[in-house]
Amino acid sequence: MTGNTFGSVLKITTFGESHGAALGCVIDGVPAGIKITEKEIQKELDRRRPGASKVSTARKEADRVEILSGIFENKTLGTPIAFLIRNENQRSQDYSKIKNIFRPGHADFAWLAKFGIRDFRGGGRSSGRETVARVAAGAVAQKILDSKKIEIIAHAESIGCVEAEKFDSKVVEKNSVRCGDFAAAKEMERVILAAKKRGDSVGGVVGIVVRNLPAGLGEPVFEKTEALLAHALLSIGGVRGIEFGVGFAAAKLFGSEMNDEFILRARKIHKKTNRAGGIAGGITDGDEILIRLAVKPTASIALPQKTVDSRGKIRRLEISGRHDPCLVPRVIPVAEAMVRITLADLLLRTRSDRI
Repeated sequence: MTGNTFGSVLKITTFGESHGAALGCVIDGVPAGIKITEKEIQKELDRRRPGASKVSTARKEADRVEILSGIFENKTLGTPIAFLIRNENQRSQDYSKIKNIFRPGHADFAWLAKFGIRDFRGGGRSSGRETVARVAAGAVAQKILDSKKIEIIAHAESIGCVEAEKFDSKVVEKNSVRCGDFAAAKEMERVILAAKKRGDSVGGVVGIVVRNLPAGLGEPVFEKTEALLAHALLSIGGVRGIEFGVGFAAAKLFGSEMNDEFILRARKIHKKTNRAGGIAGGITDGDEILIRLAVKPTASIALPQKTVDSRGKIRRLEISGRHDPCLVPRVIPVAEAMVRITLADLLLRTRSDRI
């Protein structure tokens, strides 16, 4: 199986299944001498951890990180960094009754068609649990970005039909849905809990803002900054669409409305607007990068559904187990991690662009 490694200079490889013994990652290309503690990595894992709020899955995992290599006395050695996060609260019996049934919205059928074998316990490798390893890697990547004071903030822009009217980064981590609008967050939570009570799920939109990113990152043809970020973010399970800047609204604008005019402010070149979302010609222009992700409703729902089994027999399916009624709150730390990894890689690559 390929496709488990991401990055060019900074490379991450993740491993493990949802109900296996453990998950983990190996990070290669991290420069030596970067200060990082286990506590800093654990802080990010705790943000993604299941069972942390009433709008997430009831699965309880401590998600304790074990540093196996590459860090000594809280400093990177320049060698491969390996992390391990053990699974401690699997309930594989929840899946034994449906191991031969293809769940709507899941990768069961596609996975079996590709490999001829699949781990039916919680989705195996295609489970969202795989992302715990990415979050650990993202914590390391952020330490590289810290040298340039680069900040990445993801937040819930909408859940279901409820949209945030404002954005205050200070309140994102102070509510269960991670919304920058405290009033909207309360309504979003109500929508999620109502869907959960019905045995259903709900989707939403994640907004991402990247601040203090220098101009000049990215490659102008096949590895444009937005292309790499799209690759990273669309690799997250449940993400079904992505926009940069004004996104699809650009299709309804005239060139005179879309173009960001340049101005001189305090003897420095700036843009009057940021409709392009901080990227021009695939290269960062020094403005904020603005991204929006469409996140689908969780595929695992308790409502009855029609499907077929591996023999083609029509079956009626009711999924038990512990699942998130909305993916958005827990996708947010994963999305931040993937942006961190992508931008840290670009930052390291930029070192060789000029002599």
